[in-house]
Amino acid sequence: MKRINTHQLGIEQGSILLFSDFQDGGAMWTGTGPREMRRVVEFGESFAAVPAVHVSLSMLDIDQATNHRVDISAELVTNDDFVIVFRTWGDTRVARVRADWTAMGAVRHEDDWDLEA
Repeated sequence: MKRINTHQLGIEQGSILLFSDFQDGGAMWTGTGPREMRRVVEFGESFAAVPAVHVSLSMLDIDQATNHRVDISAELVTNDDFVIVFRTWGDTRVARVRADWTAMGAVRHEDDWDLEA
């Protein structure tokens, strides 16, 4: 469990279009087998420690003629950024995906002391 002092809690949210492969015949729309798309998301301000990050699909445009196989996650989370990873496999055809994300974690306060300076 991550314990956070409430006077130092930072929350940042965003939304990102991961891809729109149906427009240009990209791999998510025309390919088969395992496919993966990675996008780096940078925070507007660094967290004091590695935050908890939640990602979700906010738009999924997918071919109705194939099975719907999708996986989305946050990986490589640091104080400054993280990577959204979207995966599909088999004959699934994904036209477009938008992901929403929320990062929550400790932030520095203007009254915090830096004794190492």
